[in-house]
This record gives sequence, C-alpha cells and structure tokens, in this order.
Amino acid sequence: MIFDSLLGLFSSDLAIDLGTANTLVFVKGRGIVLREPSVVAVHAESKKVLAVGHEAKKMLGRTPGSIVALRPMKDGVIANFEYTEAMIRHFFQKVHNRKTLIKPQVIIAVPSGITQVEKRAVRDSALSAGARYVYLVEEPMAAAIGVGLPIEAPSGNMILDIGGGTTEVAVISLSGIVYSRSVRVAGDELDEAIITYMKRKYNLLVGERMAEDLKIKLGSAYPLPQKKTMEVKGRDLVAGIPRTLIVSDEEVREALSEVVAVIVDTVKTALERIPPELAADIVDKGIVMAGGGALLGGLDVLLREQTGLPIIVAEDPLSAVAMGVGKTLEHLDLLKQVAI
Repeated sequence: MIFDSLLGLFSSDLAIDLGTANTLVFVKGRGIVLREPSVVAVHAESKKVLAVGHEAKKMLGRTPGSIVALRPMKDGVIANFEYTEAMIRHFFQKVHNRKTLIKPQVIIAVPSGITQVEKRAVRDSALSAGARYVYLVEEPMAAAIGVGLPIEAPSGNMILDIGGGTTEVAVISLSGIVYSRSVRVAGDELDEAIITYMKRKYNLLVGERMAEDLKIKLGSAYPLPQKKTMEVKGRDLVAGIPRTLIVSDEEVREALSEVVAVIVDTVKTALERIPPELAADIVDKGIVMAGGGALLGGLDVLLREQTGLPIIVAEDPLSAVAMGVGKTLEHLDLLKQVAI
C-alpha cells in the first residue's frame, strides 16, 4: 500500500474518455492534454501501426490496399481489441513524452449499458497498453461530475450524454445512478442517416467525412432562424462519376429526424420511469446535455418543447466526460464512490 502511494508520486496518472469518435486524455495536475479522433491506421500485412488520431483520420476512405484505416471503437465499446490497445499505448506515450518508467494509474469512462465482457475488454486493453491499475467510471456519472452537478446531494440530477456511439440518460442522486438508460444510437447514426438519405434521394454516395461535415455545418433538430446550404461532393451511383450538389439545412434535418426521434424517446422513457420525488427535483433543475451530440442545433429547443422541462447545454459538452473522470483522479474519495 505504502509502495503504491510512493509510485503514485512518481507516475503521471491519467483519466481517459475513450470515445467512439474521439479520445480525450486528462493528466493529473495538467488537465486535458490530448484530444484526438479514435482512429488507427495499420499496415494490412505486418499489422504495424502507421498513424493514430488526426493523422489516421485524414486517411479514412483514402487508403491504398496495403493500409487499413479504421475506428477500433464501435457503439462506445471495443470492436477491435488489438488496435484499441495500440491506440491507447500510442496516447500513453504521447502524453508521457515516451517516459514510461513507472506505469500510470488509469481511470476510463465507459457506457452505462456495458456488459461484463466489454468491461473486461476495456480493462485488459489498458493494462496491456501499460497501465498499473484500471478503474472504470460510467459515462453519465463522469459527465455529471464534469459539468459540476451536485451528485452527492440527496436530490435528482438528470444528465443526457450524446456521444459518437451511445446516448446515455441517467438520474443521479447521493453519488449513485438511480436510473440509467443507454441506447446505441448517437453521432455515428446521425452520419449514417445522412449517407442513406443522400443515396436514396439523389443517388449520390458520400463518404463518412462528408456526412460528418454536413452534420456539423447544417445539422439541426429544429428549424433554424436562417436557411443554410452547403456544397456536397460524392459519386453518382447511376453515372458512376463524381458529382456536386447543393444541400439545404431542411434536407439534412429531414435526414436526421428518425435518429433524433429515438434520442427524444429515450429521454421521455427515462422521465416516465423515475421515482416521483426525483421527478419533482428535475422539474426545478431541468436536464443537462453533454457530449458532442449536444451541439446539434436546436436539439435543446426540441427537447424543451417535447418535455416541458428546462434544458441546459453544458458549457463545453465535448470535454464534460473527460473533465469528470479527471476530477475523480484528483479526488480519490470521489473515485471510491463512483467507480464500478
């Protein structure tokens, strides 16, 4: 025990938001030091890692046969163990400037609907990548801590965390999750919906990055005050040649409507299932939105209209989970309460 606390003085302990779309790393005493896409590029035959993060993301959909660029995380959990381990190891080395004499203690945020097998996969990949200990914290709990909700108070706090792979709704009271619901519908499905819509309506095949660009620039869940348009490039499925189109925010909203409806239904289901005392607290406090999906234009307005509750978008929704796991790293008594 004394040996461990001595090791703790010399190692830079880390907190990781291991997301489907992006990975954020928080270092004790330094804050968030790394924010990179969860993408790995490997050599097809030798399996050697060629690029990770921003560099690898540029390669998505543009690689020759000898290189494979992929996202090792799917729906908030590990889809490819080997590449996830390589990605975590790369981030460890980048954060520690290759100084890895003493293995760090690591806290990782995981979806609340994760299975035992998936938990073990996350733990094992971090240990293989060079962690000394691995603690897991549920994402909605981490997001609630990150946005500064009074999680230890005996009152209900509701958080909606929309990431790249999962949407999580949770009601937290007395440092515990009273109710949580995790659906594997989030940012990735919004991109997929745009790709499907462009294929169906215009016979135009667009790539993942183009779809993500459309979502960020034109995506909305509620009519925008000003109309917006954007040029979209893709491949014509009939003629088989590259083609350019002008798409409006109205069309993108139509494309996203089904996925947005699932997110709204998830929130409504949560509100129906929570104890009446906590429901009364939420009427006063409202729902706090975090995660990249919280940036979708007008989603807060739509939720306010559908639930009649105040909806607060976190100040920095993309960093909420990483800030939350970072705070547990700096307050070990809090970690003991919230670790799973």
